[in-house]
Amino acid sequence: MRLKLISAAAMALVLVGGPTAAEAQVRTPVTEAKVTQVLSPVQRDAVLSAVKAAYQKAYVFPEKTPAILARLDKAKAARRYNVENPNELAGLLTSDLREASQDSHAFIEYNPQRYAAATMPASGPPGQDLAGFDAAAARRDNHGLTDMRILAGNVRYLRIAGFHWISDETGQAYDEAMRFLKGGDAVIIDLRGNGGGASEAVQYLVSHFLKPGTLEITFLHAGREPVQTRALDNLPAGRMLGKPLYVLIDQGSASAAESFAYDVQQFKLGKLVGSGTAGAANNNDFVPIAPGFMLSVSTGRPVHPVSKTNWEGTGVTPEIATSSEQAQDAAHARALRELLAANPDPSVGADYTWALLALEARLHPVTPPEATLQAAPGTYGKYVVTAEKDGLWIARPGHPLWPAPRHLTPLTNGGLFAVDGVDMLRIGLKPNTLELWWKGEATPRLLTRD
Repeated sequence: MRLKLISAAAMALVLVGGPTAAEAQVRTPVTEAKVTQVLSPVQRDAVLSAVKAAYQKAYVFPEKTPAILARLDKAKAARRYNVENPNELAGLLTSDLREASQDSHAFIEYNPQRYAAATMPASGPPGQDLAGFDAAAARRDNHGLTDMRILAGNVRYLRIAGFHWISDETGQAYDEAMRFLKGGDAVIIDLRGNGGGASEAVQYLVSHFLKPGTLEITFLHAGREPVQTRALDNLPAGRMLGKPLYVLIDQGSASAAESFAYDVQQFKLGKLVGSGTAGAANNNDFVPIAPGFMLSVSTGRPVHPVSKTNWEGTGVTPEIATSSEQAQDAAHARALRELLAANPDPSVGADYTWALLALEARLHPVTPPEATLQAAPGTYGKYVVTAEKDGLWIARPGHPLWPAPRHLTPLTNGGLFAVDGVDMLRIGLKPNTLELWWKGEATPRLLTRD
């Protein structure tokens, strides 16, 4: 497995540029309150020696290794590492490793559970080694495929929280997800906050949007032959060549998540929406270090066939820049606008237009004229409109499916409102008239004020 993963602790350093007060752990968090290990001076020295040995042995940029070792030695001489809490030591070492290397995959975390799994002897209980440990986490997380939804206008949404990979298992989970996405008019893949994972999962995912055999990426490792990955030939769910694709990214998108986003951008497979990513491109291996640490060492770097480089240190910049919070709505709205422009079918176009109006109102909230708000309260047939501090509400007393008033959200400055929780209905407010706009009907039903 070619790992492209950044821990939560290292991600915090990417985001804020310094050590965190309490280093969060990836996969199986270990909070400081649960830490009972107290490090002795001998153990601290052994950890530092093991870190230096690992970088001397396998670091992908050997020309940087002397500066990294010198930084660690200087810190030790300054008694910087004279701490007893293993989480604190991990944070200090991570900060120094990253500053000396400018490598987002340079980090160490205190994780006794993963350390125990990584050092489990081959004769140990089945499934208790590191591969079994990670496989169990992957299965609990549905291999990272944590959310699938049909959004308005038949835009299919997939949330990938992490790129897990278990041979002969994860592919089947992706097959089901790809069949789901394939039925959409457009696709949104959400990688916000995705810290990375296995490059095998990226290869499997991106193959659905590439022609078979397309060179996807080349991994370079010091002293070893380059390793190339190509778009797979056999995909049980079939391909989605040309399917409108939108990928959500933010500063929490790192490593393998950036790899997929970079593929989408470089191969022009779709559009990236959100904010710039973490800038962690290298491939890392994990080294267990007693008494419970896991050290990440970059052992390879990717080279993309289009750009001839990668995104290390720079991140991936989206074509559609917006906040992380608004990225999904922005992508959804962009998809609907482009589908509307490309699809001449009036019935389908009406579906897109209906959904787009609500999205635009969320992205660009409107304030109805004060006169509309003041004149609206009243009874219109079986409907009652009231004004409260938070806006207008509508009720239908006695209706079993409408037991309580529902808030009206303004969609336009012209007096059109959405009914919270009832997507099939929009309310138009005109002088002494209430318009019931039902989805699929060309004209509204009119109710006059009682």
